[in-house]
Amino acid sequence: MSEAKLIGICGGSGSGKTTIVRKISEVVSDFVFVPQDNYYKSAEYISNTNITAFNFDHPEAFDNALLHDHLLRLKRMEPVEMPTYDFVHHRRAVETIHMEPRKLIIFEGIMIFTDRRIRDLLDLKIYVDTPDDIRFIRRLERDIKERGRTVDSVIEQYLAVVRPGHYEFIEPTKAFADIIIPEGGNNENALQVLISFINGILRSED
Repeated sequence: MSEAKLIGICGGSGSGKTTIVRKISEVVSDFVFVPQDNYYKSAEYISNTNITAFNFDHPEAFDNALLHDHLLRLKRMEPVEMPTYDFVHHRRAVETIHMEPRKLIIFEGIMIFTDRRIRDLLDLKIYVDTPDDIRFIRRLERDIKERGRTVDSVIEQYLAVVRPGHYEFIEPTKAFADIIIPEGGNNENALQVLISFINGILRSED
């Protein structure tokens, strides 16, 4: 059996990566979705008052060994138990998600190009390039609505670690991208090209 194709979608927090995945799913249904966020290391001691005590915007915040193993298994058309993450309590949850292999894998996250072992598994590397102010507003809204954060804690974290981490670890990995998409999910022309490419992959594997 041939290996699955693995597409990586990278970009800063709030760049529109998830929107791109959602729009792909509206047209292409037969793929496995692996979010890098599910592979964060646990940091139960974090709260709104000490949010910068663990740097979620550093490559070492992720369990890259497990992530590499799971992506490699999925590429080999083997099932995996993907972890889940509790972002309110900042820890890996007990529940896992059983992932059956598909011929297309979409892997999304802020630092998916930083680890060479993982980068070398990717058949297509996409970078979503969105202005800082738009990304910050999106992150602020998400963290307050979905992760129980306060405005002050989001701003503190953004200035202390998110913004510096973006320019130190994420922005430089744009150089590894095969395709750069400005404005994320709002770039309809780029999305049409990407979806056509994905459909071509699926047809070639039939």
